Amino acid sequence: MAFENKKIGDVCTIRRGASPRPIKDYIADEGMPWVKISDATSANSRYLYRTDECIIEKGVSKSVTVEPETLIVSNSATPGLPMIMKIKACVHDGWLVFSDFNGVTRDYLYYKFIDIRRSLVNQANGSVFMNLKTDIVRNFDIMVPPIAVQNRIVNILLAIDEKIEKNNQINRNLLEQARLLYKSWFMDFDNNGGVMPDDWHIGAVSEIIELHDSKRKPLSGNERDKLEKIYPYYGATSIMDYVDDYLFDGIYLLLGEDGSVIDAEGYPILQYVFGKFWCNNHAHIITGKNGFSVEALYLLFSLTHVNDIVTGAVQLKISQQNLNKVEAVIPSLVALKEFDEIIQPMFGQIRKLRLENENLIKIRDSLLPKLMSGEMDVSDLDI
Repeated sequence: MAFENKKIGDVCTIRRGASPRPIKDYIADEGMPWVKISDATSANSRYLYRTDECIIEKGVSKSVTVEPETLIVSNSATPGLPMIMKIKACVHDGWLVFSDFNGVTRDYLYYKFIDIRRSLVNQANGSVFMNLKTDIVRNFDIMVPPIAVQNRIVNILLAIDEKIEKNNQINRNLLEQARLLYKSWFMDFDNNGGVMPDDWHIGAVSEIIELHDSKRKPLSGNERDKLEKIYPYYGATSIMDYVDDYLFDGIYLLLGEDGSVIDAEGYPILQYVFGKFWCNNHAHIITGKNGFSVEALYLLFSLTHVNDIVTGAVQLKISQQNLNKVEAVIPSLVALKEFDEIIQPMFGQIRKLRLENENLIKIRDSLLPKLMSGEMDVSDLDI
């Protein structure tokens, strides 16, 4: 199985995105989808189906438009992250756009970027945000096998990724069903003719949440680099790293405290976390009380606008004091128990599929370098 050494710029055309400036004058709720790095990091998929923001028509001609099925790779903030577009959109100058593939397939190059990402990032520069210059990518050497072998490699990896994507879709559907149930029971009062039952009341979130923020201990990036990578380390929006110790063990709700605390529609950034983990000081760590499970809290907050409690002009913040003041319907213990009996199996399935995905990712990531280097010979495999 012969692999040839080629530069990325020799097997495809690379363009850089562009931004109309000042960008705030072009951002809108409707128009051409506008791809930000955060759209990719939150997608939890190899595909990008949606964006949080759009730009107006006047800004489209000042940017770079990409069609569905286009391969893009981030070159700043979170550099080296490949994504495949599933929508027509505009990309800013924090993205590189790939086309005109010659001797390499789009999907093989996608997986190759995952394989070489660490090496690419090591060549990036920038004091605040890492920047991956176009010439670095264009002149980067990769090993390329014949197209038939590329297709076999891609099929092995794609089978795993498609299973992961299927599990993610099931989980998204389960969460949406649970949200609709919560809204029906505790916001629209559909089980009581649209009227709140007499034994329920409007209260404050402080009645139903327990905050565990005081247990947090900060860890610097240098400290984390020296640790074994065993337990997840969470920030405001996602897993940031892995560490060799844990402070929390169980099922918790993480709600963004500093930084990215709300999404484009004003709902809080939430993470449903289970198992052993560490959390930094940019997220509230929450469990329930007075009949509210973590799962019920997740659904409540996912349906609650929190714009009014966000403070900070530059660094957005949701303080404990403001969080505790949020109004919520407090149902009876009987109603909460009945609701929990319905949603707990749904969240049990969500946890099961997330654990399955973690194992699939480990398998994929262990296979990837062996396949891409030719260590694992796939030339005779009939896939």
